[in-house]
Amino acid sequence: MFGLFKKNKSKKVKMPQLVDLNNNIILDGDTVTALRYDLGVCRLLILEGKYVYQSEKNGEQVSWVKMIDASTDRQKVEKIVLP
Repeated sequence: MFGLFKKNKSKKVKMPQLVDLNNNIILDGDTVTALRYDLGVCRLLILEGKYVYQSEKNGEQVSWVKMIDASTDRQKVEKIVLP
């Protein structure tokens, strides 16, 4: 009964599942080749609760939202998969 009026402070933000053009799942920390904004090789990071791609070339950061391919709803990147 005493727990009825407590606020739920553990609001978990649900992160979207990102997929590259080849249908590979992209996770935090993965390295990708960006096909937009001349970013080159990037790393997917979570900063302040949001996904961003950070260019290894110049440190520029671009939100994952700007990388959505309108025709497929996938990210306009290709995941770099090491053998």
